[in-house]
Amino acid sequence: MSTIASTAPPAPRARGAARATRRSPWLGWIGRRLVQLALGVVFVATAAFFILRLLPGDPARTIAGVDARPETVAHLRASLGLDRSLPAQYVSYLGDVARLDFGQSFSSHRDVTALIGDRLLGTLLLAGLACAVMLVVGVAVGMVAGAATEGGRRPRVEMAFGFGNGLLASLPEFVTGVFLVYVFGVTLGWLPIAGRGGPDSWVLPVLALAIAPTAALARIVRLETVRVLATDYVRAARGHRLPARLLYLRHALPNLLTSALTIGGLLFAGLLGSTVVVENVFAWPGLGTLVVEAIETRDYPVIEGAVFVLGVMVLVINTLVDAALAWLDPRLLTETA
Repeated sequence: MSTIASTAPPAPRARGAARATRRSPWLGWIGRRLVQLALGVVFVATAAFFILRLLPGDPARTIAGVDARPETVAHLRASLGLDRSLPAQYVSYLGDVARLDFGQSFSSHRDVTALIGDRLLGTLLLAGLACAVMLVVGVAVGMVAGAATEGGRRPRVEMAFGFGNGLLASLPEFVTGVFLVYVFGVTLGWLPIAGRGGPDSWVLPVLALAIAPTAALARIVRLETVRVLATDYVRAARGHRLPARLLYLRHALPNLLTSALTIGGLLFAGLLGSTVVVENVFAWPGLGTLVVEAIETRDYPVIEGAVFVLGVMVLVINTLVDAALAWLDPRLLTETA
């Protein structure tokens, strides 16, 4: 009996548990992130719909004009679908969003999806370049400042860095943009100040968008550099007289990437929202200028579509950042379970 019992196959529950332990933790992580992403998309769409309805003003009256007759306004409201109840509008709106169909613009009568497609490339170009500048310059400046001030050395350098860094990080994008326009566009005449043309027209908008988040990221990276350089394994590497290049790039930088990507992902959300301001300062043809134009005319479909696209971009970028962090540190796959 004991022999038979010892050679008996494992119970179904035991086999299922064994398969679960062999299953890649990435499957569960991806499943959770997809659910979170879907819930976030629904939240963004819902927020865009109801916040617009709380704003004062009647799109039909704005389109028809202040002198339009009441029956004209009522007919226009019916043609725009604004005479239906709010729940009915919401359900119809969610169905359209699921098909990526945002309807037609109230003012121009163009397809909103086509309008967004025409402007999306400009916003992606501006935000992508600013994010690249933020990550490269922020990490490099933060590491150099951390290496120069580790162990309490050079307190004056640390004080100057903290003052300048705090000043740049606190500047609103509008103020930075106007300053750059005045100095490099009007006074010196080096760079164009409006529109999207050649690469020289990208410089000022990208700098206006990237300066504040770059300063904020550099401050965090400096603190992390000081912390990493004080760890035992870095001291051991120094004891082996490794070249400075290998010490910082092979030992310090990989341990900084987790915090840098985490903060960079959070800063990107604010950076993407700031494109609305920067695009209007430089007359940059993107989603930001499209949103402002639509707000002036109470163009609900355009505002809803543009805000939805911007919100989904933030959600997708944050998900990609989480994936990069999990790839760098696989322990995060189980810690977020």
